[in-house]
Amino acid sequence: MASHAIQLVLRFGALTDQQKVSMNMVRAWAATQCGGPLEKFEYDLGEMGAEDVEIAVEHCGVCHSDLAMVDSEWFPATYPLVPGHEVVGTIVAVGAQTKGRKVGQRVGLGWHSASCTHCQYCLGGEQNLCRKSQPTIVGRHGGFAERVRAHWTWSVPLPEALDPGAAGPLMCGGGTAFLPFVIHDIKPTDRVGVVGIGGLGHLAVKFARAWGCEVTAFTSTASKREEALLLGAHHTISSVDVKELKSIAGTLDFLLVTVGASLEWDALIATLAPKGRLHMVGVVTEAMKVRTSGLLSWQRSISASPTPSPVTLAKMLEFSARHGIAPQVEHFPMSRVNEALDHLRAGKARYRVVLDADFSPAG
Repeated sequence: MASHAIQLVLRFGALTDQQKVSMNMVRAWAATQCGGPLEKFEYDLGEMGAEDVEIAVEHCGVCHSDLAMVDSEWFPATYPLVPGHEVVGTIVAVGAQTKGRKVGQRVGLGWHSASCTHCQYCLGGEQNLCRKSQPTIVGRHGGFAERVRAHWTWSVPLPEALDPGAAGPLMCGGGTAFLPFVIHDIKPTDRVGVVGIGGLGHLAVKFARAWGCEVTAFTSTASKREEALLLGAHHTISSVDVKELKSIAGTLDFLLVTVGASLEWDALIATLAPKGRLHMVGVVTEAMKVRTSGLLSWQRSISASPTPSPVTLAKMLEFSARHGIAPQVEHFPMSRVNEALDHLRAGKARYRVVLDADFSPAG
């Protein structure tokens, strides 16, 4: 689209208003009602922001958060809704005040597309905690589309060593699994447990192994034990068998919970060593029932974290490139987006789904 516009300018001079409007029209796939199938959808991107970049989408991961938004699982969503917040693409336009980004640069875009840039959290490099941050698929349209826009700070350059076709899930799932290792100063000598070997958990296992930790994978599915070992875990254990959990009581320094299911929380907490931490990155919608005695007696703690800041996303991408870490993905053309969503809903994804943009050049 951008190259077509340049050719028009070279051949005919300044663009007409009608040509400018057509340049801003974007083809996408949108949910038009709660839980409904995605349909073809076009919308106007509007005027380019002075600090924005426009990204031509090449690939976009499909995350459970996309399903949650389509299904209004967390709160009533606004429709039509274009999901997609694990974008990999090439910058095709930049605003007049954009810094450090240029046309032709390949970048990734995750859960957030903008933040206020002036609050204490933005100035402190924790833009993900900004109260005015703008999620990519809440109040704006996401990456199941030809193009998407974002503030330049949230478009993170992709290291050349990473495969663009597989890197999309790193922008949300990867960043979410990586952030706890940074904010809690996990050490290579730590014994780390990962609960859930799925979209988040399989990446957390890879990160923990590359970090140098002794890794125990927790799963409720017997068939995933061998898979967890292949991913890098040193040990596996049931996440639901209380008797088996007792066999490793008091041994773990850090336990990362990547699933959204309600579990035997007291039994999991009991696997922690003194001063151990249970950390949540999975969205558990039900109340957690926990006995404080298991925390108080051994000075254990419970914490949680969201997706990270642009700086931490960049560090995660560099770490992944250095250690050859990539999500295990299954590809679908974007035109088969509903098939891809059904595949994820059914729990069949191993372990992340990526849509490859296949919009025809002519429309």
